[in-house]
Amino acid sequence: MTPELQRVLDTVPPAEVETGTVGTTVGGTELEAYLAAPAGVEGRRPGVLVLHDWSGMTDHVRVRAQMLARLGHVALAGDVFGKDDQPTDAGESQRLAGELYGDVALFRERVLANLELLRADPRVDPARVVVMGYCLGGSGALEAARAGADVAGVVSFHGGLNTGAPAEPGSITAPLLVLTGADDPMVPVSAVEEFEDELRTAGAPDWQVVTYSGALHAFAVPGVDAPEHGAAYQETADRRSWRALQDFLGEVLA
Repeated sequence: MTPELQRVLDTVPPAEVETGTVGTTVGGTELEAYLAAPAGVEGRRPGVLVLHDWSGMTDHVRVRAQMLARLGHVALAGDVFGKDDQPTDAGESQRLAGELYGDVALFRERVLANLELLRADPRVDPARVVVMGYCLGGSGALEAARAGADVAGVVSFHGGLNTGAPAEPGSITAPLLVLTGADDPMVPVSAVEEFEDELRTAGAPDWQVVTYSGALHAFAVPGVDAPEHGAAYQETADRRSWRALQDFLGEVLA
């Protein structure tokens, strides 16, 4: 774990957490997810599915799952690329992410398969589950909402808002929280406006978009420092968006 990730993990009060891996197969692709839960859980707890960015199953998504477990949730860091197809460089990340963006049905299928993995855990209350994600994972969380996933809420951290299969009227039933950077070149103002129009047309009942000034793409991924490519970590936006997530979870999982 990098020092940057350790500092983010340490913003959550320490608590004993149990971790492990669980898997499933979708269309011949084996997915391996990372599970984090409060130690000694009795009864059922809320569950949170955390979807990774285009870098795949890295320490970042595992740390976010651990943070959520420290807060009392059972968290699954979901895998949408596949156990044997994790990227090792930006070129592979672009290829793997492009395949999912170009095949919305496959993207949704893999997200929903991870959701079922989480719900199958005996420590999880299946009626109190939230789907969230970062970058690519934020896009995946929104695809779950568009697919009509019966969840308590959906959260996107600097995820892409465009889709090849816009929501049908009545398809989105979950509350949505969309956290985006004001200076994110991958999610310009026009994309936000189109997304909001999509939600209005679909009749989405409960949604909010929060924009963080000066924030680029990947503002909540510690260690990212590529402003020349429109992506950089911003501590203020990360801290405020995590607080917004906690407030949202406190409301929809109550």
